[in-house]
Amino acid sequence: MTQLAAERGMSAAACLEGTGLTPEAVIDPNAEVTARQEVAVVRNVLARFGNEPGLGVEAGSRYHVSLYGPWGLALLSSRTLRDSVDVALRYVGLAFAFGQLSFEESDGEARLVLDDHEIPGDVRPFLTERVMTGIQTLGRELFATGVPVHRVSFRHAAPADTSRYRAVFGIEPTFGAPANVAAFDSVYLELPLPQANEWARSTHEQLCRDLLARRQARTGVAGAVRDLLVRKPGEVPDQTAVAGELFMSPRTLSRRLNEEGTSFRALLDEVRQMLSEELLDHTDMTTEQVAARLGYAEAASFIRAFRRWKGCPPQEYRGRAGRGGALIPELV
Repeated sequence: MTQLAAERGMSAAACLEGTGLTPEAVIDPNAEVTARQEVAVVRNVLARFGNEPGLGVEAGSRYHVSLYGPWGLALLSSRTLRDSVDVALRYVGLAFAFGQLSFEESDGEARLVLDDHEIPGDVRPFLTERVMTGIQTLGRELFATGVPVHRVSFRHAAPADTSRYRAVFGIEPTFGAPANVAAFDSVYLELPLPQANEWARSTHEQLCRDLLARRQARTGVAGAVRDLLVRKPGEVPDQTAVAGELFMSPRTLSRRLNEEGTSFRALLDEVRQMLSEELLDHTDMTTEQVAARLGYAEAASFIRAFRRWKGCPPQEYRGRAGRGGALIPELV
């Protein structure tokens, strides 16, 4: 994105404004950029160049296999295109942060479908175009001649000039359609990939599993929810507000948390319990002040919850000898 902006005369600093990111952090292979930060970058770029037709297509055409690390290499070394699609969707969280990508097949037609309903409306056309074009670019790199699509559709309105779309997809897309779809003949699914290598595929797929597990353990949806729950003292957001911050519906948030083995209510309870212990252990705040910090309307509700967590009221817990210990940095 910063390169795309730089080519149009926009500095990296202006591109990253409001994200808290530095140009050095962006090129650091160990750095991670959140979805919220990426949306901010896209908004900065669109504020300057949003009238350029097919800008999302231009961005997506730069997403090559080499940029996707183990995920891209696992696709490249798969036995067939069908195997590659299976691997891609299994670990799609390592490649695409926006929208829900799915695969359909019927009547000799294979379809990759992007549900973009939960992408913020002002950046939705750009991000949808970037993902759909990125998929087409990957297809060209999996096969030397590419995978010819015979139908491409976008939910958003048609731009003034569609030449970039025709150059990338080889056909004129349909705009204002019910769904974002890239469709091709199912026969391509069974063709062997030229760089197929079972050892390489299994090795890179294991790396994908490890990366996904580490990311979810550190920052998955549950981690993002925890961060939002402790962001502002005394202002504990509800599930709808948290879902909005994460660019998803409350229903999707519930589903994603369920996939990680938890729920919003369980996370709220967990955060409140850990925060209450830290505040009682390491501050002089009264029970009423702690209750307010945790978002309780009245101290009595907090006291009842604390009894459930620890088997005693807050004052008895605080009065016990031998309290203390290290603070939990991410929760205070």
